[in-house]
Amino acid sequence: MRDHEGLTFPIEEYKRRIEELRHRMRDRRMHALIVTDPENLAYLTGYQTTGYSYFQALIVPLESEPFMITRLLEDSNVHARTWVEKTYPYTDTGDAIQMAWNALNQNGLSNRIIGYEKNSYFFPAYQQERMLATLFDAQLFDCSGIVEEGRITKSKYEIDAMRKAARATEAGIRAGIEAAEVGMTENEVAAEVCHAMFKNGGEYPAVLPYVTSGPRSLIGHATWEGRTIGKDECVFLEVGGCFRRYHTAMMRTVYLGDPPQALLEAEELTTEAVGKMIETMRPGLTASDADNAAREVLARHTGGGQLVTRSGYAIGIAFAPSWDEGYMLSLKAGEGTVLREGMTFHLIPWLYGVEGKYVMGTSETVYVTETGCESFCEVPRKLTVKA
Repeated sequence: MRDHEGLTFPIEEYKRRIEELRHRMRDRRMHALIVTDPENLAYLTGYQTTGYSYFQALIVPLESEPFMITRLLEDSNVHARTWVEKTYPYTDTGDAIQMAWNALNQNGLSNRIIGYEKNSYFFPAYQQERMLATLFDAQLFDCSGIVEEGRITKSKYEIDAMRKAARATEAGIRAGIEAAEVGMTENEVAAEVCHAMFKNGGEYPAVLPYVTSGPRSLIGHATWEGRTIGKDECVFLEVGGCFRRYHTAMMRTVYLGDPPQALLEAEELTTEAVGKMIETMRPGLTASDADNAAREVLARHTGGGQLVTRSGYAIGIAFAPSWDEGYMLSLKAGEGTVLREGMTFHLIPWLYGVEGKYVMGTSETVYVTETGCESFCEVPRKLTVKA
């Protein structure tokens, strides 16, 4: 493993991650692992690129040095950002799967027991089928989730990276709240959010900010489209700041005018729900316990709003199209996964459809400590009212 100043974390951190992964590989009786998920590559090596739609893989043998297969252009990212020394780049007119076979064969692995990530978003079925057909001497099996077992709890270095992401998140939210005024367009608000995030150390996020107003705030996962903000309307903001691919996220809501009583009630309950979740979450309780804490509070709402989603999800390393790690763990009814120190979550006990036309979004990104739960951010949890 090659130590240099371009690494995001100390080399010892990466050595720990690889050794813990190899321990899980031994338990699964495999000789090598093919890692293709962009987030898992970043976790294990520090590698990142926007070109992850092309085939890329880290091969982790049980004993010898790991190596990477990437598009030739991306080979520069391996050398600049990671500890990996041995690479096998392929050209744009080359064959990525054939290169993977060549690399495995040269390293004495083409006839061994090899795990791969069947659920990797950017390792499509047609490439998996070609790999299975090409590596006919190997015993290939799906071991999706084996890397994520290490990712689900964050080290002190990862928590520090998320704190830096949180400064960008806070700056973006504050800028969005300040910019939201009658007569402004959603685009102008979004521009202020992005400017503040990037000016305060934020890097390109997996998802750009959500900025919607009036009736558009009820469109799931919509964002700015040039609409002019009007009087007596909500402006919904959800911002995800990023640092070295680590994200934190936050929702806040602005009302321009005299807010209806139902929205004020929704503000009170969503704020209470976030606080109740933070108060409840600690090692030993389950994801379902956290979800129940939120729903018990929100059930008191009488203004027609509902929590139509899970109440939270794991968050950390991310590339587009999503900033969350919810496929690893979500806070929802019936989820029995036990919370552990170092887990990080975006808590989203928001209320959708208040009086059939408003959204009340209040959320927080938190981390589980040895004894409880703490927030990464310090923006007041409230509905901002501008008369």
